[in-house]
Amino acid sequence: MSEQDILARIKDLVDAEHDLRSQTAAGKLDPETEHKQLAQLETLLDQCWDLLRQRRARIDAGQSPDDATVQSVVQVEGYLQ
Repeated sequence: MSEQDILARIKDLVDAEHDLRSQTAAGKLDPETEHKQLAQLETLLDQCWDLLRQRRARIDAGQSPDDATVQSVVQVEGYLQ
């Protein structure tokens, strides 16, 4: 997956997040469902951002960005801010 592919995926996920919020605001989606779906989207976004950071770090270190891998949800969600 190239950097452009990852960025496109991030954009799609952000668009989906905005769509969920719009549907809830319009009364087409209940808040509980929105919350569950937003949590899933946020996890996917975290994984994408992590993969992008890995690729960029590998480039900076003179390594192949293609060796970066998607980390598990447990790994990505366990990072300290």
